[in-house]
Amino acid sequence: MAKKNLTLVTEFLLIAFTDYPERALPLFLLFLFIYLITLLGNLGMIILIHVDHRLHTPMYFLLSHLSFMDICYSSVTVPQMMAVLLELGATLSYTCCAAQFFLFTFFGSIDCYLLALMAYDRYVAVCQPLLYATIMTQKACLCSVAGAYIAGLLSALVRTVAAFTLSFCGTNEIDFIFCDLPPLLKLTCGDSYTQEVVIIVFAIFVIPACLVVILVSYLFIIVAIMRIPSAGGRAKTFSTCTSHLTAVSLFFGTLIFMYLRDNSGQSSEEDRVVSVFYTTVIPMLNPLIYSLRNKEVKEALRKILNRAKLF
Repeated sequence: MAKKNLTLVTEFLLIAFTDYPERALPLFLLFLFIYLITLLGNLGMIILIHVDHRLHTPMYFLLSHLSFMDICYSSVTVPQMMAVLLELGATLSYTCCAAQFFLFTFFGSIDCYLLALMAYDRYVAVCQPLLYATIMTQKACLCSVAGAYIAGLLSALVRTVAAFTLSFCGTNEIDFIFCDLPPLLKLTCGDSYTQEVVIIVFAIFVIPACLVVILVSYLFIIVAIMRIPSAGGRAKTFSTCTSHLTAVSLFFGTLIFMYLRDNSGQSSEEDRVVSVFYTTVIPMLNPLIYSLRNKEVKEALRKILNRAKLF
């Protein structure tokens, strides 16, 4: 009888920050600023890579796709967050929530695969420099990126179909800022076995799989660097990997915290802070990381700025 009295959910009400209306405007302005910096930074990186022939290498080809994914990834969630803040809540239909969940997962999965491909690129460059041009050909790069997009699509489809064929009943309020998996699981009724399987499948085929590629690549890189006789040579070689290592640590660190942990007893406030970090801050930081710590990018940027001064 209890199950018959449950009301099935057909739309979702995002209520994050409704308890703190005084924070709405400052947070809206902060998110708007971060979003604009994200767009400008990543678009600038894409344009810079396109116009400077010195950046027409496999590593920067992958980086241009990473920048494009960061724009898409951020655009799926940040405008929604700003709408929630302005309206002190936002109502999403079942279809819109599923679409946002699918796109968010799609772009996020591709980000994981691209970071793994960039780690392999660094492995080939450091450990097999004489074969780099043979292994990292244009065709190989195109096929790898296409594979990342296809794998991201399949991952997003599996998670979205599995998540949104479940029954959501009772309250339709999501104490969150967009349609993500942890808050959706709190609305399900009945057996949650399928949800747990979805989380495990996603964890095995995306996050840990990519992490294994990254860790193995850097294990070989570290071994190769330690064999370099001079300290200056070791530092110079390792410096080519620091930007990527920084981006990997930030991105996968927050994903592991969010998805590969026991969600029981975790506060919505804590989840919101982590989700804001990996959906807004990291896409903004990536172009800064690769520009401030990369000599080639800084030289290309300086060259363009010098040209602009002449006009």
